[in-house]
Amino acid sequence: MTNIIGIDLGTTNCCVAVFKDNNLNVIADEDGKGYNTIPSYVTFLEDEILVGVYSKEEEGVYIGNTVYDSKRLIGRPFSDPQIHANKKLWPFKIINKSGKPYISIKINNETKDYAPEQISGIILSYLKELAEDFLGEPVTDAVITVPAYFNDSQRQATKDAGRLAGLNVRRIINEPTSAAIAYGFGKNYNTKKNVLIFDLGGGTFDVSILSIQNSAFEVKATSGDPTLGGRDFDNRLTSYILREFKRKHGNEYKGDINKDQKAIQRVKSKAEEVKKKLSYNKKYRFTIDSLFKGIDFSMEVTRSRFEELNMELFDKLIDPIEKAINDSGLSKDKIDEIIMVGGSSKIPKVQSILKEYFNGKEINTNGINPDEAVAIGAAIFASNLSDNESNDKIQDIVLYDVLSLSLGLETSGNSMTPLIPRNTHIPVKKTRTFTTCVDNQESVLIQVYEGEHEFTRYNHFLAKFILDNIQPAPRCVPQIDVTFDIDSNGILNVSATEKSTGKSSSITVVSSKDRLSEVQINKMIEEAERDRPKEKKEKERISFIINLKNYIKDLRNTLKNKTISVSDIDKLNTLMDSTMQWIESNPKATKEDIKNKRDSIERIALPILNKK
Repeated sequence: MTNIIGIDLGTTNCCVAVFKDNNLNVIADEDGKGYNTIPSYVTFLEDEILVGVYSKEEEGVYIGNTVYDSKRLIGRPFSDPQIHANKKLWPFKIINKSGKPYISIKINNETKDYAPEQISGIILSYLKELAEDFLGEPVTDAVITVPAYFNDSQRQATKDAGRLAGLNVRRIINEPTSAAIAYGFGKNYNTKKNVLIFDLGGGTFDVSILSIQNSAFEVKATSGDPTLGGRDFDNRLTSYILREFKRKHGNEYKGDINKDQKAIQRVKSKAEEVKKKLSYNKKYRFTIDSLFKGIDFSMEVTRSRFEELNMELFDKLIDPIEKAINDSGLSKDKIDEIIMVGGSSKIPKVQSILKEYFNGKEINTNGINPDEAVAIGAAIFASNLSDNESNDKIQDIVLYDVLSLSLGLETSGNSMTPLIPRNTHIPVKKTRTFTTCVDNQESVLIQVYEGEHEFTRYNHFLAKFILDNIQPAPRCVPQIDVTFDIDSNGILNVSATEKSTGKSSSITVVSSKDRLSEVQINKMIEEAERDRPKEKKEKERISFIINLKNYIKDLRNTLKNKTISVSDIDKLNTLMDSTMQWIESNPKATKEDIKNKRDSIERIALPILNKK
């Protein structure tokens, strides 16, 4: 019998839970003052590594050696814009090693570089030890949660971090889905309930809409903003406090507090404290002794001022909610329950914005602690995978996950032809019939892309393969079935079969180190939605070009089978040649110009073809 633990590996805080002897247990950090949530902090010292509460308490002392926010690095390339945006705010050094971000730590003139997976692995190892101490036995398996918008590279990197911690990661599940399991567990909904999970954590923001019935959890749609979280509220408040210090004490010292990393870290810690206090108080006064150049600093921050500083960020909460609702096919009034998850969901302004958006609908702020809900859901799901017979209350939980981006093929005119739209739940299998665009075409290049743009050049290339030995035939005659088959683990298999011969070819698309980052995914969706009207017009224009080219090809074939005078044939060939040259020389020709070119050919060709 084995116990599989559930882990919420958060950006700012982590939590570990286990379902044992029919009881849910959130495991406290006994060495870290008994907190159930453990800060995602690691401090490197000469002879030891501090993790959790102790590390966070020393971040203002060991500047540059205390690492946090590793979740904002994991599975991303060094070139990711979000990494460079955050580098300015981190006191530790980020370097580029083979295109991947590493954290460079210096101790006693010796430098060691750590991959983000290693930092997360150290944290996971600490959580594993807590669980082993609690259970009194070794722990080998875990279910780990990630943001819904984590891509394959980030999920694989999280699995790698688990392996570094000595954990067999049995399943990676989405944080909002895990929270839904926690809230839905034991309620036995006999009729479907549509639940919106609002998950605002320390580093990411997810919105998921699930349909729950009994023990089946179907994700209807998901959206979010991977660059928005509690850390961003802290940063706004930190900047405000630093400005106030300079305004009040600017004449008392020489130097710039913004260049003193130790002072900045102390202000950051205080800003997080102020944010939390303002969730329960209208105002809060604090003091930082000897903040800079021996100056003690004290000030008061009101809740209204905090909200004003962060209003731009609060405004960003609505768009992902609307996207998720629209993609789910539901209306606001069809959402039966709204569940708040993540530490930042406790902010009063966040709750009021959500309540106002749903026309005064009450929000579920009772029951499971929002800081612990994700870990609890993971523990429940983990127990569903376990062979521990002492847990007899666990139901067979069924999860239906969804795609973050549409999957499709490149077709004529470099167009993106989706086969499976985003927010389709998996596993799923879909087939669509295509044909050739050239006479006697003996092979077809199948190119697979993901993204929301009308043209493949704006989307992300995944894989390609060739279907050859097609029986020669006029264009548009061969029938080629292309099938996309995605299993429950998100692995995509693409196959193509030519119907007349049965000839087939296939490829498996697996996770790779160069898959899109979370920021790129969201940026692609946002850009696609913004550019969609323009791209639809461009797609229509290109369809006119393709139509004109095909008309010329058909006309040439017709001339071969018609008894027509040599002079008329020469006349038409000259016209068609000049038109093809015009197409090549005018790639941006308007739809009207292209239509006029075809009309001009038809005006000359039709009388010739109709001659008796």
